[in-house]
Amino acid sequence: MSQQDVYDLLKKYREKWLNAREIANLLNSSFNTVVGNLKRLRKAGIILFKRAYQIVEPAGKRVVYRLPFKN
Repeated sequence: MSQQDVYDLLKKYREKWLNAREIANLLNSSFNTVVGNLKRLRKAGIILFKRAYQIVEPAGKRVVYRLPFKN
């Protein structure tokens, strides 16, 4: 799985704000791989992101990044 796969998925779902876990599930890939690819795409300025709070089991309330496609 590459950064291009993540980019193409975000482009396909351009109207949605997805988090890394949702992207990993849609791509049938590991969470850590997706997070690494998203980090590189964020640093390059290719995708947008915002911080949000979400309930994550069993950890409780955590900060997650929500990511849309940058038009």
